[in-house]
Amino acid sequence: MRYLHTMVRVVDLEKSLDFYCRGLGLVEVNRKENKNGRFTLVFLATKENPEAQIELTFNWDQKEPYKSGRNFGHVAYEVDDIYATCTHLQQLGIEILRPPRDGRMAFIRSPDGISIELLQKGSALESCAPWNFMENKGTW
Repeated sequence: MRYLHTMVRVVDLEKSLDFYCRGLGLVEVNRKENKNGRFTLVFLATKENPEAQIELTFNWDQKEPYKSGRNFGHVAYEVDDIYATCTHLQQLGIEILRPPRDGRMAFIRSPDGISIELLQKGSALESCAPWNFMENKGTW
């Protein structure tokens, strides 16, 4: 058995691509459009790990946000510098819901409410301001 991908449904494909590609640094590895089924599938991955993919499913006629269940959990990515990653995401207007106070872990949400965990590669970084003073926001 081999892991292939995790699929998430998105309402605004361009907004989601901006989040995952410009925000998280993923790259598009494949795209499939089905005119009869009226949907687009976009497969994204990191350059370092192209076989572990996330599939964005865009149903052309879906206008309302999807309801999400807490049973899904989250998607996790390892990052080289959690502070630099969170700073970059904040500069793009992405809210850090669980700041990396411990230098190890943070949580954000995609435009469609998918919980994304960011984990520091290797050992935790030394705790530092402003992160060590930030409070949690919402749920993740």
